[in-house]
Amino acid sequence: MTYRQLGNSGLFVYPIALGTMQFGWTADEPTSFAILDAFVAAGGNLIDTADIYSTWAPNNPGGVSEAIIGRYLASRQNRDRVLIATKVRGAMGTGATEGRNSPLQREGLSRKWILQACEDSLRRLQVDYIDLYQVHWVDAQVPIEETLSALTDLVRRGYVRYLGASNYSAWRLMQALWASDKHGYERFVSLQPEYSIASPTREAFERELGRVCETYQLGVLPYSPLAGGFLTGKYRRNQPLPDSVRAQGIAGQRFSDKNWQILDALSEVAARHGVPVAQVALAWQLHQPFMTAPIIGANSVAQLQELLPAATLSLEVGELEALNTVSNWEPSRTERES
Repeated sequence: MTYRQLGNSGLFVYPIALGTMQFGWTADEPTSFAILDAFVAAGGNLIDTADIYSTWAPNNPGGVSEAIIGRYLASRQNRDRVLIATKVRGAMGTGATEGRNSPLQREGLSRKWILQACEDSLRRLQVDYIDLYQVHWVDAQVPIEETLSALTDLVRRGYVRYLGASNYSAWRLMQALWASDKHGYERFVSLQPEYSIASPTREAFERELGRVCETYQLGVLPYSPLAGGFLTGKYRRNQPLPDSVRAQGIAGQRFSDKNWQILDALSEVAARHGVPVAQVALAWQLHQPFMTAPIIGANSVAQLQELLPAATLSLEVGELEALNTVSNWEPSRTERES
């Protein structure tokens, strides 16, 4: 297996990363441990989480996913085999109810909260350092210079190895790269966007963000590479929705003539290779020149093992051309000439 360099950093990652938003929500701790064991056994090494995972579960204050990963690492003694990526920005504990202007604020990208949040994440993860510390989304109330200065301090103190961004627009990402260059701050080495072959996320990323990442050598770690489950093959045109907590939302967001055409094309390629549709959707991503590793989630070992072979699935030129054609978006004249 060839591991991929994350942007221009010194990190090399397995072509598929493991997302852990489900841990403590739809996957209990024993199941989470089993999924992590299977991922590491297959050669996987990048585990992606966030401090706010899983605040949406009942009676959950956040930090649960990190804590599960921390107990896993402590029990397996395999810290050197994995790369831990987590995030800061969302409201934690009392910050979720007190609001941004409260002295008890526990959210955002201020120096005060970043330094505290990192300490909290290190404690929950039971590690001495975080391999990739990512800002979860923009904080428009805090200057980017303050955010980057605090993040740079964490790197220079040894608490964090590299920095990444998530859910940044192209201009926000360029603003951050420019500020790092001007002031000598540590720069983002990766971006975590929403990206899949499905419309409209392909266009939304490739129109500008993809060009920024490729030009400035940022690694790309997309979330929702299967369009929230739409590209798994369990959704079919004019058929009843599957039994899933997200099915209604997927139907409202993803059901369109274009996406049904994309799913049909993926199904044709999958049938030719004798593999699940989801593997082809992931393999298509891995053939994109700017791609590092899509982030997949799993509620069971069986789900994980169904997806991991995509890391070595090679698509033929004609198959890629067919998938690109059916999922393509029409650039403007200015974009074609740039």
